[in-house]
Order: sequence, then structure tokens, then C-alpha cells
Amino acid sequence: MPAREPARRTVNLSFKDSEVDWDALREAATRAMHRAYVPYSKYPVGAAALTDDGRIVSGCNVENASYGLTLCAECSLVSQLQMTGGGRLVAFSCVDGQGNTLMPCGRCRQLLYEFRAPGMQLMTVSGIRSMDQVLPDAFGPENLD
Repeated sequence: MPAREPARRTVNLSFKDSEVDWDALREAATRAMHRAYVPYSKYPVGAAALTDDGRIVSGCNVENASYGLTLCAECSLVSQLQMTGGGRLVAFSCVDGQGNTLMPCGRCRQLLYEFRAPGMQLMTVSGIRSMDQVLPDAFGPENLD
């Protein structure tokens, strides 16, 4: 018998950035950053996102001696998203070891795009931006149908 997926409640996706608790996201990203595994670069990164069912998921970077296998914080965030019931990302924040806001790299913008809710917002070094602003004309699952 297949496992049942947990019931999820969804929040109103027509949110405004004033409805997102950006301080809570930044705090969750900072907590995640403190768990980073960065013995080589010594550059810890933490990320946190609000999901469409009201959860906060987070992730940290995990380095590897073979640098190309290093996982960005966004990768572990998306893994946590999937492991805790799935859903879509509504708002996102990322910080470095000093708590400064970081912009996701191109690879991670694509990853976040795949799991975004319509209107997803990101805290960026330039302020709050939509996913469409930080990854214009993106290629996604809708292009494969």
C-alpha cells in the first residue's frame, strides 16, 4: 500500500512583501549558516524559505574535497523542502558568515525557479525582488510539456 502524502494547507499566494516575516527568514538562514560544512573555503552560507503551506525550510552549504561536488545552501534547502512534504517556495533569504544578504548563483536561481510559487520573492542585495526579476525569461518545466 503506497504511503499517503501529508495534508497541506496553502497560504494565499497573492501576498505582499510586507506579509512575509523577512526577519524570521533571515534568522532561519543565519541558524542554517552556522551548520555549514566549509573546511576548505571557510565561507559558510545559510538559506531559508517560506513555503506555500506556511513552513520555513532551510539549508546550508556542504563542501567536498572535490570542489565541484560542493552543495550550495539552496540545494540542501530544496532537499529539505522535498523531505518535509514538498510544496512551493514563496519567499527566500540567503546569508553569508557575517549575516550579509547573498544573491543566489545562476545554478541556484534555476533550482529555486523550479520550486517557486507564482510571485515568489527573494531578499537580494538590491532589496526584495521577484523570481522573474532575478531570472528573467527562465527555462522551466512548462517548457518541457
